[in-house]
Amino acid sequence: MKKIFLGLLLSFAFLLANIDFNTASKQELMAIKGIGEKKAQAVIDYRKSNKINKIEDLKKIRGFGDKLVFKIKNSKEYNSK
Repeated sequence: MKKIFLGLLLSFAFLLANIDFNTASKQELMAIKGIGEKKAQAVIDYRKSNKINKIEDLKKIRGFGDKLVFKIKNSKEYNSK
């Protein structure tokens, strides 16, 4: 029951605001189409020593290429405002 509630809560949060890659949890990152567990962890590891100022900064992370960043940039999860 907690997992269902958490999932609904996270889904609702995405409807209200853009995701902040500097503070998003692993679960929030994984809710974005194209980002699985490994890529979410890569973002978390990267942001320990770097700040993500713009979506294009994701290209500096292994596994994030032009196509994926473009998809994220145009996804409903990222552009929900």
